[in-house]
Amino acid sequence: MAGSNFVDYVKIFCRSGAGGPGSAHLHRDKLTMKGGPDGGDGGRGGHIIIRANKQLWTLIHLRFSRHIFGKDGGSGGQSRSSGFEGADEIIEVPLGTVARDAETGEVIFDVTEDGETKILVKGGRGGLGNWNFRSSTNQTPRYAQQGEERVERVVILELKCLADVGLVGFPSVGKSTLLSVVSAAKPKIADYPFTTLVPNLGIVGYRDNKSFVMADIPGIIEGAHEGRGLGLRFLRHIERNSVLLFMVAADSKDIHEEYKILLNELKEFNPELLDKKRLLAITKSDMLDEELKDEIRLDLPNIPCTFISSVAQQGLVELKDMLWTAINEDNAIAD
Repeated sequence: MAGSNFVDYVKIFCRSGAGGPGSAHLHRDKLTMKGGPDGGDGGRGGHIIIRANKQLWTLIHLRFSRHIFGKDGGSGGQSRSSGFEGADEIIEVPLGTVARDAETGEVIFDVTEDGETKILVKGGRGGLGNWNFRSSTNQTPRYAQQGEERVERVVILELKCLADVGLVGFPSVGKSTLLSVVSAAKPKIADYPFTTLVPNLGIVGYRDNKSFVMADIPGIIEGAHEGRGLGLRFLRHIERNSVLLFMVAADSKDIHEEYKILLNELKEFNPELLDKKRLLAITKSDMLDEELKDEIRLDLPNIPCTFISSVAQQGLVELKDMLWTAINEDNAIAD
């Protein structure tokens, strides 16, 4: 993973700009001896802002830019002149990025739409000039407010892939092969476990120029929620998927049992994942005849199922029909 360009977790130190001090100036010119207070307000310090950018798909650009500082606001001036506002620092992130406080673990916000902006750390307010403190009993205030101090915060940015369909299965079950066949994505495919080391996204074409997004994450093994294999690191990427497509190979010893193991891993990681729509695809089914398929159907989970073969391109049209229907249904499919 050291050489991978896919970065979905970074910790950054943010510091907003300090507010500028207000001015305590008293108006004087050759025609006016005691013109009274005319000190302007200080400028606001720069915010640290998060902005979603659909052109980005990873947080790698932040790997070596982990200290983000906003600019300080300017001081107020005479003639009620306000100080300049400190420049904001804008952090571009991919859609689906979650900002979390590093100390408390609390979710601050997330961004899911292109161009969406949210303030991560507010800049300090500028101080009020002495013009604001004048009154009938205090006609010559010789003081002004200092600007607010900078705000420092350590923030964790986590990327959770946005996709309509998430592929869930054990290693070498055919997830990457399916993605490569139904979309233009080119994930790495080989005959050994954990070929997929990072999530892959593909746009799947459907009828009438419609399409949906499919996400392939590294294979899950039993105990993934405890940190075994690669599942724990990437399970969060299916939290944003509308439909979960469970994939089990036709040559599995017990298809129903494998499905239960996968379902339990999702439950242990995040029980809310069980509320998502679920479908089951039996892969590598080109080795099965109709009689074997009928026999296997007798012991399948009570969710929509289909038999597919990505290599032989069998059952893919039916699978896409099932996925499209599930994506557009209102009610979740539960076992």
